[in-house]
Amino acid sequence: MNIKTIDSTDPLIIAGKSYGSRLITGTGKYKDLDETRRATLAAGTEMVTLAIRRVNIGQDPNAPNLLDALPPHEFTLLPNTAGCYNAADAVRTCKLARELLDGHKLVKLEVLGDQRTLYPDVIETLKAAEQLVAEGFDVMVYTSDDPILARKLEEIGCVAVMPLAAPIGSGLGVQNRYNLLEIVENAKVPIIVDAGVGTASDAAIAMELGCDGVLMNTAIASAKDPVLMAHAMKLAIEAGRAAFRAGRIPRKRFASASSPIDGTIG
Repeated sequence: MNIKTIDSTDPLIIAGKSYGSRLITGTGKYKDLDETRRATLAAGTEMVTLAIRRVNIGQDPNAPNLLDALPPHEFTLLPNTAGCYNAADAVRTCKLARELLDGHKLVKLEVLGDQRTLYPDVIETLKAAEQLVAEGFDVMVYTSDDPILARKLEEIGCVAVMPLAAPIGSGLGVQNRYNLLEIVENAKVPIIVDAGVGTASDAAIAMELGCDGVLMNTAIASAKDPVLMAHAMKLAIEAGRAAFRAGRIPRKRFASASSPIDGTIG
């Protein structure tokens, strides 16, 4: 069976656009823009997220421009509101992104509760999501792994809900697979795991649970070899998605022989 054929019949669709890759990567923490580009290409991603308040995409003509390394004609840009701690700042940042990127509507909303945990402030997140959707943005929203909150964000009109696997940058992997399962099984929009992935097996687990994709930055950019880790993550996402679609065998307490004994000789 041709794997490319399988992939082409199973696209990730966000805000009406189809993507072959289910891996979304960040653009922070790399040593330079050359490494950023090499790792992004190795990941095979088609969508990259960037912190509007922290990176140069033309605001400073004398500084390196991220768009030179990752031009919009090659990648879908996902400006995010990293560093925002209230709804007003998050909405303002999204409007800035729309202005800088000539009317760009797709944004990643994150409103953090504090600097120590970087957990989302869900009350401010809901407020910001409602306002952004009302103003015509396509909102992909970072949130806790709360199934009720995920449902409310979907009802508001977010185009993707992005529950954390574990705290941002922690590398702990999926900590509550039962909550993620509950979210996935009841969602009508893509569920993208965002934050907490540490290595390839973490990404594969998220995909095996039925998540539609994974967003990561630190796991790749802070690895000893970011480009090689990006490649590993690409394979993990593909393997995890294929395993989910194939359907795993049920778990059993006792052994089950691989070869049947019916019809054996002697």
